[in-house]
Amino acid sequence: MMRWSTAGESHGPALIALFEGMPAGVHVSSSDVESALARRRHGYGRGTRQKFEQDSLQILSGVRHGVTLGSPIALQIGNSEWPKWQTVMSADPVDPSDLLIDAGTGDEREVARNKKLTKPRPGHADLIGMNKYGFDDARNVLERASARETAARVALGCLASRYLAQVADIGIVSHVVQIGSQKAERGEYVPQLGDREALDQSDVRTLNPDLATKFRREIDEAQAAGDTLGGVVEVIAYGVPQALGTYCVDEQRLDAQIAAAMMSIQSVKGVEIGDGFESAGRRGSCAHDEITRGETRLLRLSNRAGGIEGGMSNGEPIVVRVALKPISTVPHALRTIDTCTGEATRALHQRSDTTAVVPAATIAEAMLALVLAQALNDKFGGDSVTETQRNLSAWQAAIPEVRR
Repeated sequence: MMRWSTAGESHGPALIALFEGMPAGVHVSSSDVESALARRRHGYGRGTRQKFEQDSLQILSGVRHGVTLGSPIALQIGNSEWPKWQTVMSADPVDPSDLLIDAGTGDEREVARNKKLTKPRPGHADLIGMNKYGFDDARNVLERASARETAARVALGCLASRYLAQVADIGIVSHVVQIGSQKAERGEYVPQLGDREALDQSDVRTLNPDLATKFRREIDEAQAAGDTLGGVVEVIAYGVPQALGTYCVDEQRLDAQIAAAMMSIQSVKGVEIGDGFESAGRRGSCAHDEITRGETRLLRLSNRAGGIEGGMSNGEPIVVRVALKPISTVPHALRTIDTCTGEATRALHQRSDTTAVVPAATIAEAMLALVLAQALNDKFGGDSVTETQRNLSAWQAAIPEVRR
């Protein structure tokens, strides 16, 4: 059984990522994970934090000489900014007087960093998190609720992607289809696996140069107005075999697992598989993917179902769209209340991006990889890559030719 978890706060010493159940024999190196982390920091509209807050990766266990051992894999992603936060985020008690002085730089922001945060942001976990856990300082909430945690998910997703590629030749690619009011037409410039490098080089993650210009202009205008933007990303998994997931148990349906994983990403407010909402407005004769026989296997004449039928993968590419709300740390601060006085005020503002849609595509890739890896392991898993490949091949060979 595969499972994963993360730990750590945004301004803590490090994020920790743990992956259990990875079979032995998956080839993966520190440079693979570091490349994935670098992709997460990329994107037009990102703030200054990405320039100075580097991800210092250490693989602590589960990998030897670039090959997984079958034991739990532990990753540590160090925070290069930790020296500035050691007092504020200390795990041990600190003298209250230490919170009234700066960190030795003479910068007034250092003093402000030490103060309680009492002006919760609309759209953020701040206020409800304070109420849920009984905190009087929103920092206790935002440090964990921060999307900084997704660095650990991207690292874990890299491990899952390596497993998928080596066991079943599954590849995943993502692109941005909407930023703010600017969006692509559905089906336009659908990326293939060979487009991943070009997409990584695009600062707005699109293959459409005209749309890229519109995306940048939209971001520039929002930044100038002291505002933030949301958008939509699309993730496509190619080479996924049939029969991952089930129709028998609700939480084991592949579409349910994908939707839950995507909704767990910070700022995500909607998930669509295949044509999703568009199909709701079609008649049945135009909504489903007719089956025909190709030269070597059965084919679908379309992929409106997004590769999933009845909660199971059907052999077509899995297509998922994820909608993200605008970032809730708005430079043009929104109205809120001060939780100390109850008086009306403006929400707290810290460094933030104008939009995080571009890196969200990379994060969504990671989440899809994690779900597919778990589903593949549930169906065909073995203690090693070789055993899992053998199980998959035997199952595929057992399908009657007329149904392949």
